[in-house]
Amino acid sequence: MVPFAASRGGPFECTCRLADGMSDLIAFLRFALTSLLLAAAAPPAMAQLLPEPAADPAVDVAAPVDPLARETPRGAVTGLLNALASGNYTQAANYFALPMDDDAGLAEGADLARQLQDALDRGGTLLPFGVLANESIGRIDDDLSADLERVGALGGEEDAPILLSRSEGPEGGLIWRISQETIDDLKSRSPPPEALPQDEASDGFSILGAPAGDWLLLLGAAAASFLLFWLISAGILALVRAIVPDHEKSLLFRFVYAALPPLSLYLAVMSFYLWAGSIEASIVARQILLRYVGIFAWIALVWFAFRLVDAIARVTSARMERQERRQAVSAIVLLRRTAKVILLVVAMIAIFDTFGFDVTTGVAALGIGGLALALGAQKTIENLVGSVTMVADKPVQVGDFCRVGDVIGTVEDVGMRSTRIRTLERTVVTIPNGDLSSREIENYAKRDQFLFNPTIGVEYGVTSAKLRQGVEIIEKVLIDHPLVETEGARARLADYGPSSLDIEVWSYITVLDYAESRFVRQELLFTILEELEAAGLAIAFPTRKVHLVRDEE
Repeated sequence: MVPFAASRGGPFECTCRLADGMSDLIAFLRFALTSLLLAAAAPPAMAQLLPEPAADPAVDVAAPVDPLARETPRGAVTGLLNALASGNYTQAANYFALPMDDDAGLAEGADLARQLQDALDRGGTLLPFGVLANESIGRIDDDLSADLERVGALGGEEDAPILLSRSEGPEGGLIWRISQETIDDLKSRSPPPEALPQDEASDGFSILGAPAGDWLLLLGAAAASFLLFWLISAGILALVRAIVPDHEKSLLFRFVYAALPPLSLYLAVMSFYLWAGSIEASIVARQILLRYVGIFAWIALVWFAFRLVDAIARVTSARMERQERRQAVSAIVLLRRTAKVILLVVAMIAIFDTFGFDVTTGVAALGIGGLALALGAQKTIENLVGSVTMVADKPVQVGDFCRVGDVIGTVEDVGMRSTRIRTLERTVVTIPNGDLSSREIENYAKRDQFLFNPTIGVEYGVTSAKLRQGVEIIEKVLIDHPLVETEGARARLADYGPSSLDIEVWSYITVLDYAESRFVRQELLFTILEELEAAGLAIAFPTRKVHLVRDEE
Protein backbone atom coordinates (compact mmCIF):
# COMPACT_ATOMS: atom_id res chain seq x y z
CA MET A 1 0.00 0.00 0.00
CA VAL A 2 1.35 3.42 -0.94
CA PRO A 3 0.67 5.74 1.97
CA PHE A 4 1.28 8.95 0.10
CA ALA A 5 -0.10 10.30 -3.16
CA ALA A 6 0.13 13.72 -4.67
CA SER A 7 -2.86 15.77 -3.66
CA ARG A 8 -4.03 19.29 -4.14
CA GLY A 9 -6.40 21.31 -2.08
CA GLY A 10 -7.52 21.21 1.49
CA PRO A 11 -7.72 24.00 4.01
CA PHE A 12 -3.92 24.17 4.30
CA GLU A 13 -3.60 25.13 0.61
CA CYS A 14 -5.24 28.51 1.12
CA THR A 15 -2.75 29.55 3.77
CA CYS A 16 0.68 28.58 5.14
CA ARG A 17 2.89 30.67 2.86
CA LEU A 18 6.13 29.87 4.60
CA ALA A 19 9.07 32.07 3.74
CA ASP A 20 12.66 31.03 4.23
CA GLY A 21 13.63 31.17 7.89
CA MET A 22 10.02 31.36 9.19
CA SER A 23 9.22 29.17 12.17
CA ASP A 24 6.40 26.66 12.28
CA LEU A 25 4.63 28.72 14.91
CA ILE A 26 4.41 31.74 12.61
CA ALA A 27 3.14 29.47 9.86
CA PHE A 28 0.45 28.15 12.15
CA LEU A 29 -0.64 31.64 13.18
CA ARG A 30 -0.93 32.72 9.57
CA PHE A 31 -2.89 29.57 8.81
CA ALA A 32 -5.32 30.05 11.70
CA LEU A 33 -5.92 33.73 11.00
CA THR A 34 -6.56 33.45 7.28
CA SER A 35 -8.14 30.04 6.75
CA LEU A 36 -11.51 31.02 8.22
CA LEU A 37 -11.76 33.80 5.65
CA LEU A 38 -10.27 32.05 2.64
CA ALA A 39 -10.74 28.30 2.98
CA ALA A 40 -14.42 28.13 2.04
CA ALA A 41 -14.16 30.55 -0.86
CA ALA A 42 -10.73 29.88 -2.32
CA PRO A 43 -10.22 27.14 -4.91
CA PRO A 44 -8.73 23.95 -3.51
CA ALA A 45 -5.54 24.45 -5.49
CA MET A 46 -4.67 28.11 -5.01
CA ALA A 47 -1.05 27.55 -5.91
CA GLN A 48 -2.13 26.55 -9.37
CA LEU A 49 -3.64 29.96 -9.95
CA LEU A 50 -0.08 31.27 -10.43
CA PRO A 51 0.38 31.42 -14.20
CA GLU A 52 3.30 29.56 -15.68
CA PRO A 53 5.25 31.91 -17.94
CA ALA A 54 4.88 30.77 -21.52
CA ALA A 55 8.22 32.26 -22.50
CA ASP A 56 10.29 30.58 -19.77
CA PRO A 57 13.12 28.88 -21.68
CA ALA A 58 13.87 26.64 -18.71
CA VAL A 59 10.55 24.85 -19.07
CA ASP A 60 10.58 22.16 -21.68
CA VAL A 61 6.97 21.21 -22.34
CA ALA A 62 8.10 18.28 -24.49
CA ALA A 63 10.37 16.81 -21.80
CA PRO A 64 9.93 13.09 -21.12
CA VAL A 65 7.99 11.95 -18.08
CA ASP A 66 10.20 11.13 -15.11
CA PRO A 67 9.49 7.58 -13.83
CA LEU A 68 9.99 8.78 -10.24
CA ALA A 69 7.56 11.74 -10.60
CA ARG A 70 10.19 14.35 -9.76
CA GLU A 71 8.93 16.96 -12.20
CA THR A 72 7.33 18.99 -9.39
CA PRO A 73 8.35 19.65 -5.76
CA ARG A 74 5.22 17.87 -4.58
CA GLY A 75 5.97 14.83 -6.68
CA ALA A 76 9.58 14.72 -5.47
CA VAL A 77 8.64 14.92 -1.78
CA THR A 78 5.84 12.39 -2.26
CA GLY A 79 8.13 9.89 -4.00
CA LEU A 80 10.84 10.35 -1.36
CA LEU A 81 8.38 9.71 1.48
CA ASN A 82 7.00 6.65 -0.30
CA ALA A 83 10.51 5.24 -0.52
CA LEU A 84 11.24 6.03 3.15
CA ALA A 85 7.93 4.48 4.24
CA SER A 86 8.71 1.24 2.41
CA GLY A 87 12.32 1.20 3.69
CA ASN A 88 13.66 1.26 0.13
CA TYR A 89 16.63 3.59 0.75
CA THR A 90 18.23 2.66 -2.56
CA GLN A 91 15.24 4.14 -4.37
CA ALA A 92 15.24 7.11 -1.97
CA ALA A 93 18.82 7.84 -3.05
CA ASN A 94 17.48 8.92 -6.45
CA TYR A 95 15.86 11.93 -4.82
CA PHE A 96 19.23 13.48 -3.89
CA ALA A 97 21.26 15.66 -6.24
CA LEU A 98 24.10 13.13 -6.46
CA PRO A 99 25.67 11.29 -9.38
CA MET A 100 24.08 7.84 -9.59
CA ASP A 101 26.40 6.36 -12.19
CA ASP A 102 27.91 3.71 -9.87
CA ASP A 103 27.18 1.77 -6.70
CA ALA A 104 29.11 4.30 -4.62
CA GLY A 105 26.68 7.06 -5.52
CA LEU A 106 23.69 4.87 -4.68
CA ALA A 107 25.24 3.87 -1.36
CA GLU A 108 25.95 7.49 -0.45
CA GLY A 109 22.40 8.47 -1.38
CA ALA A 110 20.95 5.61 0.68
CA ASP A 111 22.95 6.74 3.74
CA LEU A 112 21.77 10.32 3.23
CA ALA A 113 18.17 9.08 2.97
CA ARG A 114 18.52 7.28 6.33
CA GLN A 115 20.04 10.35 7.91
CA LEU A 116 17.31 12.59 6.49
CA GLN A 117 14.62 10.28 7.85
CA ASP A 118 16.35 10.23 11.24
CA ALA A 119 16.48 14.06 11.30
CA LEU A 120 12.83 14.34 10.34
CA ASP A 121 11.79 11.78 12.95
CA ARG A 122 13.70 13.73 15.64
CA GLY A 123 11.83 17.00 15.13
CA GLY A 124 12.29 17.93 11.49
CA THR A 125 9.28 19.09 9.52
CA LEU A 126 7.91 18.97 6.00
CA LEU A 127 5.31 21.27 4.54
CA PRO A 128 1.80 19.78 4.26
CA PHE A 129 1.02 18.30 0.87
CA GLY A 130 -1.53 21.00 0.12
CA VAL A 131 1.17 23.64 0.37
CA LEU A 132 3.84 21.89 -1.71
CA ALA A 133 3.98 23.33 -5.22
CA ASN A 134 2.54 21.07 -7.86
CA GLU A 135 4.02 22.95 -10.80
CA SER A 136 7.24 22.32 -12.61
CA ILE A 137 8.51 25.84 -11.87
CA GLY A 138 7.78 25.55 -8.13
CA ARG A 139 6.72 28.60 -6.17
CA ILE A 140 7.62 32.02 -7.50
CA ASP A 141 6.73 33.95 -4.33
CA ASP A 142 9.19 32.39 -1.85
CA ASP A 143 12.11 34.82 -2.32
CA LEU A 144 14.32 31.99 -3.52
CA SER A 145 16.02 31.56 -6.86
CA ALA A 146 14.01 29.91 -9.62
CA ASP A 147 15.85 26.58 -9.25
CA LEU A 148 15.39 26.27 -5.45
CA GLU A 149 12.31 25.33 -3.42
CA ARG A 150 11.97 25.14 0.38
CA VAL A 151 9.96 22.09 1.48
CA GLY A 152 10.73 21.82 5.20
CA ALA A 153 13.33 22.06 7.95
CA LEU A 154 15.81 19.56 9.39
CA GLY A 155 15.16 20.55 12.99
CA GLY A 156 17.78 20.65 15.71
CA GLU A 157 19.60 23.70 16.98
CA GLU A 158 20.33 25.21 13.57
CA ASP A 159 17.00 24.15 12.03
CA ALA A 160 18.45 24.28 8.54
CA PRO A 161 15.93 24.40 5.70
CA ILE A 162 15.32 21.43 3.42
CA LEU A 163 15.78 22.70 -0.12
CA LEU A 164 15.06 21.12 -3.47
CA SER A 165 17.05 22.09 -6.53
CA ARG A 166 15.97 21.78 -10.14
CA SER A 167 18.41 20.33 -12.62
CA GLU A 168 18.52 18.09 -15.65
CA GLY A 169 17.71 14.47 -14.89
CA PRO A 170 18.99 11.27 -16.47
CA GLU A 171 16.00 11.15 -18.82
CA GLY A 172 16.75 14.61 -20.18
CA GLY A 173 13.95 16.58 -18.48
CA LEU A 174 14.18 18.97 -15.52
CA ILE A 175 13.58 17.31 -12.15
CA TRP A 176 13.58 18.33 -8.46
CA ARG A 177 15.93 16.68 -5.95
CA ILE A 178 17.37 17.37 -2.49
CA SER A 179 19.84 20.21 -3.07
CA GLN A 180 23.57 20.09 -2.47
CA GLU A 181 23.17 22.67 0.32
CA THR A 182 20.84 20.35 2.26
CA ILE A 183 23.16 17.41 1.55
CA ASP A 184 26.07 19.37 3.09
CA ASP A 185 23.91 20.18 6.14
CA LEU A 186 23.14 16.48 6.56
CA LYS A 187 26.80 15.50 6.25
CA SER A 188 27.80 18.09 8.85
CA ARG A 189 25.55 16.44 11.41
CA SER A 190 26.12 13.19 13.26
CA PRO A 191 27.27 10.25 11.13
CA PRO A 192 24.49 8.35 9.40
CA PRO A 193 23.26 5.13 10.99
CA GLU A 194 24.81 1.86 9.93
CA ALA A 195 23.24 0.31 6.88
CA LEU A 196 20.92 -2.56 7.70
CA PRO A 197 19.21 -5.03 5.42
CA GLN A 198 15.69 -4.00 4.56
CA ASP A 199 14.06 -6.83 6.53
CA GLU A 200 16.04 -5.83 9.64
CA ALA A 201 15.49 -2.11 9.37
CA SER A 202 12.57 -2.19 11.78
CA ASP A 203 12.91 -3.66 15.24
CA GLY A 204 9.18 -3.47 16.04
CA PHE A 205 5.68 -3.62 14.61
CA SER A 206 5.09 -0.91 12.02
CA ILE A 207 2.03 0.41 10.20
CA LEU A 208 2.40 2.02 6.76
CA GLY A 209 6.12 2.34 7.30
CA ALA A 210 5.93 3.98 10.74
CA PRO A 211 6.33 2.37 14.20
CA ALA A 212 3.07 1.53 15.94
CA GLY A 213 4.20 3.50 19.01
CA ASP A 214 4.47 6.68 16.95
CA TRP A 215 0.98 6.15 15.59
CA LEU A 216 -0.36 5.76 19.13
CA LEU A 217 1.49 8.89 20.24
CA LEU A 218 0.12 11.01 17.41
CA LEU A 219 -3.41 9.63 17.66
CA GLY A 220 -3.31 10.25 21.40
CA ALA A 221 -2.29 13.86 20.78
CA ALA A 222 -5.15 14.23 18.29
CA ALA A 223 -7.66 12.72 20.73
CA ALA A 224 -6.40 14.97 23.53
CA SER A 225 -6.78 18.01 21.31
CA PHE A 226 -10.35 17.11 20.37
CA LEU A 227 -11.27 16.30 23.98
CA LEU A 228 -9.75 19.53 25.30
CA PHE A 229 -11.65 21.78 22.94
CA TRP A 230 -14.86 19.77 23.38
CA LEU A 231 -14.67 20.31 27.14
CA ILE A 232 -13.95 24.02 26.66
CA SER A 233 -16.90 24.30 24.26
CA ALA A 234 -19.24 22.46 26.66
CA GLY A 235 -18.10 24.66 29.55
CA ILE A 236 -18.68 27.91 27.67
CA LEU A 237 -22.09 26.72 26.50
CA ALA A 238 -23.08 25.75 30.06
CA LEU A 239 -21.95 29.15 31.35
CA VAL A 240 -23.95 31.04 28.72
CA ARG A 241 -26.96 28.79 29.39
CA ALA A 242 -26.79 29.70 33.08
CA ILE A 243 -26.36 33.44 32.46
CA VAL A 244 -29.01 33.87 29.76
CA PRO A 245 -32.52 33.23 31.12
CA ASP A 246 -34.50 33.06 27.85
CA HIS A 247 -32.64 30.77 25.49
CA GLU A 248 -35.08 31.04 22.60
CA LYS A 249 -35.06 34.83 22.34
CA SER A 250 -31.40 35.44 23.15
CA LEU A 251 -29.26 36.13 20.10
CA LEU A 252 -26.12 35.54 22.17
CA PHE A 253 -27.19 32.04 23.20
CA ARG A 254 -28.28 31.14 19.67
CA PHE A 255 -24.97 32.31 18.23
CA VAL A 256 -22.88 30.49 20.84
CA TYR A 257 -24.98 27.34 20.49
CA ALA A 258 -24.58 27.37 16.70
CA ALA A 259 -20.92 28.39 16.49
CA LEU A 260 -19.20 26.51 19.32
CA PRO A 261 -19.41 22.87 18.08
CA PRO A 262 -17.88 23.47 14.61
CA LEU A 263 -15.49 26.09 15.97
CA SER A 264 -14.20 23.73 18.64
CA LEU A 265 -13.63 21.04 16.00
CA TYR A 266 -11.74 23.48 13.79
CA LEU A 267 -9.56 24.73 16.67
CA ALA A 268 -8.82 21.13 17.64
CA VAL A 269 -7.55 20.45 14.13
CA MET A 270 -5.42 23.61 14.23
CA SER A 271 -3.93 22.74 17.61
CA PHE A 272 -3.09 19.23 16.43
CA TYR A 273 -1.41 20.76 13.39
CA LEU A 274 0.81 22.74 15.79
CA TRP A 275 1.46 19.85 18.17
CA ALA A 276 2.27 17.34 15.42
CA GLY A 277 5.10 19.54 14.18
CA SER A 278 6.78 19.52 17.59
CA ILE A 279 6.32 15.82 18.44
CA GLU A 280 9.34 13.61 17.83
CA ALA A 281 7.65 10.86 15.87
CA SER A 282 7.98 9.20 12.51
CA ILE A 283 7.73 11.72 9.68
CA VAL A 284 5.71 9.14 7.74
CA ALA A 285 3.01 8.96 10.41
CA ARG A 286 3.01 12.72 10.90
CA GLN A 287 2.59 13.50 7.22
CA ILE A 288 -0.21 10.96 6.78
CA LEU A 289 -2.17 12.35 9.74
CA LEU A 290 -1.54 15.96 8.77
CA ARG A 291 -2.80 15.18 5.32
CA TYR A 292 -6.04 13.46 6.30
CA VAL A 293 -6.82 15.57 9.36
CA GLY A 294 -7.56 18.33 6.87
CA ILE A 295 -10.82 16.50 6.12
CA PHE A 296 -12.01 17.33 9.63
CA ALA A 297 -11.02 20.96 9.09
CA TRP A 298 -13.18 21.08 5.97
CA ILE A 299 -16.06 19.40 7.80
CA ALA A 300 -15.79 21.96 10.60
CA LEU A 301 -15.68 24.87 8.15
CA VAL A 302 -18.68 23.65 6.17
CA TRP A 303 -20.57 22.86 9.39
CA PHE A 304 -19.87 26.35 10.71
CA ALA A 305 -20.79 27.93 7.36
CA PHE A 306 -24.06 25.96 7.23
CA ARG A 307 -25.05 27.18 10.68
CA LEU A 308 -24.01 30.73 9.86
CA VAL A 309 -26.02 30.71 6.63
CA ASP A 310 -29.08 29.33 8.46
CA ALA A 311 -28.79 31.93 11.23
CA ILE A 312 -28.44 34.82 8.79
CA ALA A 313 -31.32 33.48 6.68
CA ARG A 314 -33.61 33.17 9.74
CA VAL A 315 -32.88 36.69 10.96
CA THR A 316 -33.21 38.22 7.49
CA SER A 317 -36.41 36.30 6.71
CA ALA A 318 -38.01 37.41 9.98
CA ARG A 319 -37.17 41.03 9.18
CA MET A 320 -38.57 40.74 5.65
CA GLU A 321 -41.76 39.15 6.96
CA ARG A 322 -42.26 42.01 9.41
CA GLN A 323 -41.90 44.41 6.50
CA GLU A 324 -44.28 42.23 4.40
CA ARG A 325 -41.62 41.77 1.73
CA ARG A 326 -42.61 38.24 0.92
CA GLN A 327 -40.74 38.03 -2.36
CA ALA A 328 -37.54 38.77 -0.47
CA VAL A 329 -38.30 35.77 1.73
CA SER A 330 -38.46 33.55 -1.37
CA ALA A 331 -35.15 34.97 -2.60
CA ILE A 332 -33.54 34.33 0.79
CA VAL A 333 -34.69 30.70 0.76
CA LEU A 334 -33.26 30.21 -2.74
CA LEU A 335 -29.96 31.92 -1.84
CA ARG A 336 -29.64 29.87 1.34
CA ARG A 337 -30.02 26.60 -0.54
CA THR A 338 -27.67 27.74 -3.31
CA ALA A 339 -24.99 28.73 -0.78
CA LYS A 340 -25.23 25.32 0.89
CA VAL A 341 -24.88 23.53 -2.43
CA ILE A 342 -21.79 25.59 -3.29
CA LEU A 343 -20.25 24.88 0.11
CA LEU A 344 -20.88 21.16 -0.28
CA VAL A 345 -19.33 21.12 -3.77
CA VAL A 346 -16.20 22.96 -2.56
CA ALA A 347 -15.85 20.64 0.44
CA MET A 348 -16.34 17.50 -1.63
CA ILE A 349 -13.72 18.63 -4.15
CA ALA A 350 -11.26 19.28 -1.31
CA ILE A 351 -11.97 15.92 0.32
CA PHE A 352 -11.63 14.01 -2.96
CA ASP A 353 -8.39 15.86 -3.54
CA THR A 354 -7.12 14.78 -0.13
CA PHE A 355 -7.75 11.13 -1.01
CA GLY A 356 -5.65 11.51 -4.16
CA PHE A 357 -8.31 11.85 -6.84
CA ASP A 358 -7.25 14.04 -9.75
CA VAL A 359 -9.83 16.79 -9.40
CA THR A 360 -8.42 18.76 -12.33
CA THR A 361 -8.97 15.81 -14.62
CA GLY A 362 -12.45 15.37 -13.20
CA VAL A 363 -13.37 18.98 -13.85
CA ALA A 364 -12.00 18.67 -17.40
CA ALA A 365 -14.09 15.54 -17.89
CA LEU A 366 -17.13 17.49 -16.79
CA GLY A 367 -16.32 20.05 -19.45
CA ILE A 368 -16.01 17.35 -22.10
CA GLY A 369 -19.22 15.69 -21.02
CA GLY A 370 -21.05 18.95 -20.43
CA LEU A 371 -23.16 18.62 -23.55
CA ALA A 372 -24.28 15.11 -22.65
CA LEU A 373 -25.03 16.21 -19.10
CA ALA A 374 -27.04 19.16 -20.34
CA LEU A 375 -29.04 16.95 -22.68
CA GLY A 376 -29.70 14.43 -19.94
CA ALA A 377 -30.69 17.08 -17.40
CA GLN A 378 -32.81 19.37 -19.54
CA LYS A 379 -35.69 19.36 -17.10
CA THR A 380 -33.41 20.02 -14.14
CA ILE A 381 -31.76 22.96 -15.90
CA GLU A 382 -35.16 24.21 -17.04
CA ASN A 383 -36.43 24.14 -13.46
CA LEU A 384 -33.31 25.91 -12.22
CA VAL A 385 -33.75 28.66 -14.81
CA GLY A 386 -37.41 28.80 -13.87
CA SER A 387 -36.41 29.32 -10.22
CA VAL A 388 -34.23 32.27 -11.20
CA THR A 389 -37.09 33.65 -13.29
CA MET A 390 -39.51 33.28 -10.40
CA VAL A 391 -37.20 35.22 -8.08
CA ALA A 392 -36.37 37.92 -10.64
CA ASP A 393 -39.85 38.38 -12.15
CA LYS A 394 -41.73 38.02 -8.82
CA PRO A 395 -45.07 36.68 -10.13
CA VAL A 396 -45.82 35.16 -6.72
CA GLN A 397 -44.27 35.20 -3.27
CA VAL A 398 -44.38 32.91 -0.29
CA GLY A 399 -47.77 33.49 1.37
CA ASP A 400 -49.54 34.76 -1.77
CA PHE A 401 -52.99 33.44 -2.65
CA CYS A 402 -52.99 32.72 -6.37
CA ARG A 403 -54.32 30.66 -9.24
CA VAL A 404 -51.99 28.70 -11.50
CA GLY A 405 -53.93 26.92 -14.21
CA ASP A 406 -56.56 24.89 -12.40
CA VAL A 407 -54.75 25.11 -9.05
CA ILE A 408 -55.92 27.72 -6.53
CA GLY A 409 -54.18 28.11 -3.19
CA THR A 410 -51.49 29.75 -1.09
CA VAL A 411 -47.80 29.59 -2.02
CA GLU A 412 -45.88 27.83 0.76
CA ASP A 413 -42.40 27.51 -0.73
CA VAL A 414 -40.46 28.58 -3.83
CA GLY A 415 -37.59 26.10 -4.09
CA MET A 416 -34.74 25.55 -6.51
CA ARG A 417 -36.67 22.89 -8.44
CA SER A 418 -40.36 23.41 -7.69
CA THR A 419 -42.98 25.54 -5.96
CA ARG A 420 -45.45 24.16 -3.41
CA ILE A 421 -49.03 25.49 -3.24
CA ARG A 422 -51.47 24.70 -0.43
CA THR A 423 -54.93 24.39 -2.01
CA LEU A 424 -58.29 25.35 -0.50
CA GLU A 425 -58.85 21.67 0.31
CA ARG A 426 -55.57 21.75 2.32
CA THR A 427 -53.73 19.50 -0.12
CA VAL A 428 -50.24 20.41 -1.39
CA VAL A 429 -49.62 20.70 -5.13
CA THR A 430 -45.98 20.74 -6.30
CA ILE A 431 -45.38 22.46 -9.64
CA PRO A 432 -41.94 22.39 -11.32
CA ASN A 433 -40.61 25.91 -11.69
CA GLY A 434 -39.91 25.42 -15.38
CA ASP A 435 -43.61 24.68 -15.92
CA LEU A 436 -44.76 27.34 -13.47
CA SER A 437 -42.77 30.14 -15.12
CA SER A 438 -44.45 29.43 -18.48
CA ARG A 439 -48.02 29.42 -17.15
CA GLU A 440 -50.48 32.26 -16.61
CA ILE A 441 -50.41 33.12 -12.93
CA GLU A 442 -53.22 35.08 -11.29
CA ASN A 443 -51.98 36.55 -8.03
CA TYR A 444 -54.90 37.55 -5.80
CA ALA A 445 -52.54 38.88 -3.13
CA LYS A 446 -51.47 41.71 -5.45
CA ARG A 447 -55.02 43.15 -5.45
CA ASP A 448 -55.16 46.62 -3.93
CA GLN A 449 -59.00 46.82 -4.10
CA PHE A 450 -61.97 44.45 -4.41
CA LEU A 451 -64.64 44.93 -7.05
CA PHE A 452 -68.22 45.42 -5.78
CA ASN A 453 -70.41 44.80 -8.84
CA PRO A 454 -73.78 43.24 -7.98
CA THR A 455 -76.91 43.57 -10.11
CA ILE A 456 -79.97 44.48 -8.05
CA GLY A 457 -83.37 43.66 -9.54
CA VAL A 458 -86.43 45.74 -8.59
CA GLU A 459 -89.96 44.44 -9.13
CA TYR A 460 -91.90 45.50 -12.17
CA GLY A 461 -94.89 47.73 -11.49
CA VAL A 462 -93.10 50.61 -9.82
CA THR A 463 -93.29 54.08 -11.30
CA SER A 464 -90.32 55.59 -13.11
CA ALA A 465 -89.93 58.21 -10.37
CA LYS A 466 -89.79 55.49 -7.74
CA LEU A 467 -87.26 53.55 -9.78
CA ARG A 468 -85.11 56.67 -10.20
CA GLN A 469 -85.27 57.16 -6.43
CA GLY A 470 -84.04 53.60 -5.94
CA VAL A 471 -81.04 54.21 -8.20
CA GLU A 472 -80.17 57.35 -6.26
CA ILE A 473 -80.50 55.49 -2.94
CA ILE A 474 -78.06 52.78 -4.00
CA GLU A 475 -75.53 55.32 -5.31
CA LYS A 476 -75.75 57.30 -2.05
CA VAL A 477 -75.04 54.14 -0.03
CA LEU A 478 -71.86 53.65 -2.04
CA ILE A 479 -70.68 57.24 -1.61
CA ASP A 480 -71.42 57.38 2.11
CA HIS A 481 -69.51 54.21 3.00
CA PRO A 482 -65.92 55.01 4.22
CA LEU A 483 -64.39 51.88 2.66
CA VAL A 484 -65.75 52.40 -0.86
CA GLU A 485 -63.76 54.29 -3.48
CA THR A 486 -65.99 57.27 -4.30
CA GLU A 487 -64.32 58.03 -7.60
CA GLY A 488 -66.16 56.04 -10.23
CA ALA A 489 -68.73 54.60 -7.81
CA ARG A 490 -72.09 54.49 -9.56
CA ALA A 491 -75.49 52.82 -9.84
CA ARG A 492 -77.33 52.76 -13.17
CA LEU A 493 -80.46 51.21 -14.60
CA ALA A 494 -78.90 48.58 -16.80
CA ASP A 495 -81.72 46.58 -18.43
CA TYR A 496 -85.29 45.40 -18.41
CA GLY A 497 -84.70 41.90 -17.18
CA PRO A 498 -86.99 38.89 -17.69
CA SER A 499 -88.45 39.33 -14.21
CA SER A 500 -86.94 42.55 -12.81
CA LEU A 501 -85.72 46.03 -13.52
CA ASP A 502 -81.97 45.54 -13.25
CA ILE A 503 -79.80 48.17 -11.55
CA GLU A 504 -76.07 47.65 -12.08
CA VAL A 505 -73.73 48.67 -9.25
CA TRP A 506 -70.06 49.47 -9.92
CA SER A 507 -67.54 50.38 -7.19
CA TYR A 508 -64.36 49.25 -5.42
CA ILE A 509 -63.90 48.28 -1.78
CA THR A 510 -60.64 49.81 -0.53
CA VAL A 511 -59.29 47.01 1.66
CA LEU A 512 -56.44 44.53 1.08
CA ASP A 513 -57.63 41.54 3.09
CA TYR A 514 -60.03 39.15 1.38
CA ALA A 515 -61.96 38.28 4.53
CA GLU A 516 -62.41 41.96 5.37
CA SER A 517 -63.64 42.66 1.86
CA ARG A 518 -66.35 40.04 2.25
CA PHE A 519 -67.49 41.70 5.46
CA VAL A 520 -67.68 45.13 3.79
CA ARG A 521 -69.57 43.60 0.88
CA GLN A 522 -72.10 42.16 3.32
CA GLU A 523 -72.55 45.57 4.99
CA LEU A 524 -73.21 47.24 1.66
CA LEU A 525 -75.79 44.65 0.60
CA PHE A 526 -77.61 44.90 3.93
CA THR A 527 -77.65 48.71 3.80
CA ILE A 528 -78.94 48.77 0.22
CA LEU A 529 -81.70 46.29 1.10
CA GLU A 530 -82.75 48.30 4.17
CA GLU A 531 -82.84 51.62 2.27
CA LEU A 532 -84.86 50.14 -0.60
CA GLU A 533 -87.39 48.58 1.80
CA ALA A 534 -87.75 51.94 3.57
CA ALA A 535 -88.47 53.60 0.21
CA GLY A 536 -91.13 51.01 -0.65
CA LEU A 537 -89.10 49.21 -3.26
CA ALA A 538 -88.99 45.42 -3.18
CA ILE A 539 -86.32 43.14 -4.57
CA ALA A 540 -87.70 41.08 -7.44
CA PHE A 541 -87.52 37.36 -7.68
CA PRO A 542 -87.87 35.26 -10.81
CA THR A 543 -91.51 35.04 -11.91
CA ARG A 544 -93.31 33.76 -14.95
CA LYS A 545 -96.84 34.43 -16.18
CA VAL A 546 -98.62 31.58 -17.91
CA HIS A 547 -101.67 32.36 -20.07
CA LEU A 548 -104.03 29.44 -20.62
CA VAL A 549 -106.21 29.71 -23.75
CA ARG A 550 -108.98 27.27 -24.53
CA ASP A 551 -109.28 26.34 -28.15
CA GLU A 552 -112.81 26.80 -29.53
CA GLU A 553 -114.22 23.80 -31.20
